[in-house]
Amino acid sequence: MEERLQKIIARAGLASRREAERLIEEGLVTVNGRVAHLGDKADAGRDHVKVRGRLLQAAEPPVYLLLYKPRGVLTASGEGEGDVATVTELLAHEPYRLFPVGRLDLDSEGLLLMTNDGALANGLMHPRREVPKRYEVKTKGVPGPKALELLRKGVPLEDGRTAPAKVRLVETTRTNAWLEVILHEGRYRQVRRMCEKVGHSVLKLKRTGYAFLKAGELTPGTYRALTATEVARLKALAGLTPAARKSGNGARKPTGARRPKAAPAERPSRGSRPRARAGRSR
Repeated sequence: MEERLQKIIARAGLASRREAERLIEEGLVTVNGRVAHLGDKADAGRDHVKVRGRLLQAAEPPVYLLLYKPRGVLTASGEGEGDVATVTELLAHEPYRLFPVGRLDLDSEGLLLMTNDGALANGLMHPRREVPKRYEVKTKGVPGPKALELLRKGVPLEDGRTAPAKVRLVETTRTNAWLEVILHEGRYRQVRRMCEKVGHSVLKLKRTGYAFLKAGELTPGTYRALTATEVARLKALAGLTPAARKSGNGARKPTGARRPKAAPAERPSRGSRPRARAGRSR
């Protein structure tokens, strides 16, 4: 059956559907030796589809992981530069090529979804879906009532005013404050830029929640597989079809949190809950 090339590439786990479109536009995709164009279709079981000269293999099973990204690690696919590691290197012993859903900057830590399901990634990242992300933010100085209200209503940035956010003052000291920030946008370094705009630079930033997912016992550098129920709920949030949500039942079963490059843990029986081997998160 013929399908659009970006869908075939995303399902193979090489890139998200949006990234696949970019690869096609840049002339890096061929079908049976011919350079493909956006809008072209192919039959994955019959045609020879290559991306950057690499022949696509049979579709991989869908994999959905929740990773706690440490500070100092890039949210990127492939290898980092110099001594800077990437989130994909933390999953080096995983047998499939996975990519992050969204980003966290180098100096931030917290939750990232890692998957090879391009349709789910695109759905969750689409602004229309308004998937909430929760952050713990330590600021330099204590924001006053006017600054907090501006953060809640929307901050004028160079790329436009931010959407309304939920902001709560959690704790203060003489020189700092901890805020809880919940927003659904995903602009570049958005939380940091919002706080800087109201006069308070960010000293620490953690993403503690993504949609309904929480860190639980995950600590920096560890991860766990999502349950089938969690995958189905994410697909519903992403606006996928009922048939696609049903396919979430084929998600990999939890394997527990792991340290990078540790030996794979024995898979628990069906219905077991995901457990993290690392200590409790801070």
